[in-house]
Amino acid sequence: MVEKVRDTSGMPLAALAGIIATVSVFAIAQGLTYPLLSFILLREGYSPAMIGASAAMTPLGYIVSAPFIPWLSRRFGAGPLTVGCAGLATLMLAAIGWTQDVWLWFPLRFLLGFFANPLYVISETWMIAIAPAAKRGRVMGIYTSIVSGGFALGPLTLTVVGTQGWPPFLVGICAFLVCGLILVIVLPRLPDMQDEAHTTSVGGFAMLAPLLLFAVAAAAAFEQGLLSLFSVYGASYGTPERTLASLLAVFIAGNIALQLPLGALAERIGARRVMLLCAVVAVLGCALLPLLLATPLIWPMVFVWGAVAFGIYTMALIELGDRFTGAMLITGNAAFALFWGIGGIAGPPVTGAVMDIAGVQGLPLALGLLCLGLVVSILMRSRDRA
Repeated sequence: MVEKVRDTSGMPLAALAGIIATVSVFAIAQGLTYPLLSFILLREGYSPAMIGASAAMTPLGYIVSAPFIPWLSRRFGAGPLTVGCAGLATLMLAAIGWTQDVWLWFPLRFLLGFFANPLYVISETWMIAIAPAAKRGRVMGIYTSIVSGGFALGPLTLTVVGTQGWPPFLVGICAFLVCGLILVIVLPRLPDMQDEAHTTSVGGFAMLAPLLLFAVAAAAAFEQGLLSLFSVYGASYGTPERTLASLLAVFIAGNIALQLPLGALAERIGARRVMLLCAVVAVLGCALLPLLLATPLIWPMVFVWGAVAFGIYTMALIELGDRFTGAMLITGNAAFALFWGIGGIAGPPVTGAVMDIAGVQGLPLALGLLCLGLVVSILMRSRDRA
């Protein structure tokens, strides 16, 4: 493990702005792609199972590519790798738009995830590395808020350009090209992230920071499980679809709005303590959901719920930057991507299975137990450190 002991008083604003812009544009492209391709397949008459299986190819690409990112970064350099991946992701999205064939979309969407993941992981690693330690909480809070906003903005883009023909694909293609262009401009201001004396595999990193990776997987499983099944839960109470959609929008809004305050709090009391606070509040939200769903208090509760659910991931990023540097930071972020993918894929089916067994209350039960497990893990780890 490489401990960071050096603080930087200066804020590299140009580099930070460039990386935030890169990942934000990337998020818009990714946020647009999922609903766009689902709408196209739905128009073609494909079943929900086929649409879901096709959509799973991109996160599967993330998972498969993650272990290779540290090696690829050492082999080609972080800068050339990210620029190359931006170009390859552009080609994959163009090929998807050109083929319009559901069976060809399976390998193409897998490759889109495979090539896009290094671009995201290394850009996020640069963000963590160049953020001054004294201001890392606020920087990462701003960063995660903007990226979440980018993912939310992607689907909204379709309301402007529509889902027919080439216009929506051209938006995504141009977004990936802009990512590559911004990277070329800011690369001279970014560290090369090479530290051959301190390297390990993604599996080796999991032995160094198991709690951080559990937190990442828990955050992904919570978010994807709730977004996938909250409509089922609310419908059992007779809640109108429009209200459920609005509640999910408020959940995402809380995610976007409150990461900066959480990051600032992490600077004062430590990321680990804020992670514990987020997990405890998430458990309370699960306990209160059945009691508040039919009351006006559900709106502020869901807003805070969204903030703390994603805040777990933000705190994990801050602690990653506090503990590691150089090539180990890239390996750690690649491990984050792998475990986010695992949690995101496992969350909905596991939560759905609990709902099949326990009824609709299986949703808050499954998510609450997940976060309670994180609370216990943090407390045990803190006890071991003491």
